[in-house]
Amino acid sequence: MADLIFGLHAVQAVLHSRPTDIRRAWVLKGRDDSALQGILETLSQYGVSVEACARQRLDDKVEGNHQGIVVEAKSAPVKEEDWLLARLEQLQAAGESPFLLVLDQVQDPHNLGACLRSADAVGVHAVVAPKDRSATLTATARKVACGAAETVPFVQVTNLARTLRTLKEQQLWVVGLAGEADAELWNTRLDGPLAVVMGAEGKGLRRLTREHCDAIASLPMHGLVDSLNVSVTTGVVLYEALRQRSTS
Repeated sequence: MADLIFGLHAVQAVLHSRPTDIRRAWVLKGRDDSALQGILETLSQYGVSVEACARQRLDDKVEGNHQGIVVEAKSAPVKEEDWLLARLEQLQAAGESPFLLVLDQVQDPHNLGACLRSADAVGVHAVVAPKDRSATLTATARKVACGAAETVPFVQVTNLARTLRTLKEQQLWVVGLAGEADAELWNTRLDGPLAVVMGAEGKGLRRLTREHCDAIASLPMHGLVDSLNVSVTTGVVLYEALRQRSTS
């Protein structure tokens, strides 16, 4: 299996984390700026075949702004619940407080990519999502993530409710976000071992997901708009969690 990855930051991230997985590359003919030249030099060091081609050919390969570079890379192995449990054990043995982001059937790859980018910025240890009816690490998600798809582990689980039960057994505090919740985010505990759970676009948290949360919080909305995009809300929540974790 192979993935097409495009965009300067996304390609640079793959070159940094797993350069030997890149099989071939296509670049925009005539582009010779320093950012792209650095990538081409690294590709050459690893013996990757690079083909210069017209913009239309790159446009036909991917949907979105490729920034003049597309690479084909071996698909990274999918991380599952066993990997997550082992990672939690490692963190706890090292005296670190686990910090997870859980996405309950977020389906837009743009939102997944933006959530990964925010997760990377605040030091989230893994992003967890169900396998069914959820966005995966498509080329678009990787491009929007600006490299975070390579730095933040993305874990896909079969049964999200069961995974949340397991996280609680591992002493993680599970907090879900819902617009109708009475408790505001600022008054909700977000320090210590933590899993933040975000609902799907439009639908929010599913009933079983909500039932497995220790607390449900909301963002105060003071304008005419009654909700925010899930990736925007995720960024706000993760930074509030970071603030609390930094001062606890």
